[in-house]
Amino acid sequence: MTRIFDLSRSTKLIRNFGNKLGLAWWSKIESIDTATTYWYGPFLTKRSLRENIPSFIKDLNDEGSTEIKHSIVRCKKEEPLTS
Repeated sequence: MTRIFDLSRSTKLIRNFGNKLGLAWWSKIESIDTATTYWYGPFLTKRSLRENIPSFIKDLNDEGSTEIKHSIVRCKKEEPLTS
């Protein structure tokens, strides 16, 4: 259990460091009908982000958003993550 916790913690530290350097992958997700922009990330790899986007979009659909578009960006992003 401790090894899994340490690995998870290490991954989070690396992800945050990558974000500070502007190397993290983010998805800018816009809900047109609610005029809301969400930033989803950071991810270490573009592949990992692409694998996780569908579940985030599904959650937005479940909450009532119908018109959603997204783009993938490599950048440094800080709070706020919703606007």
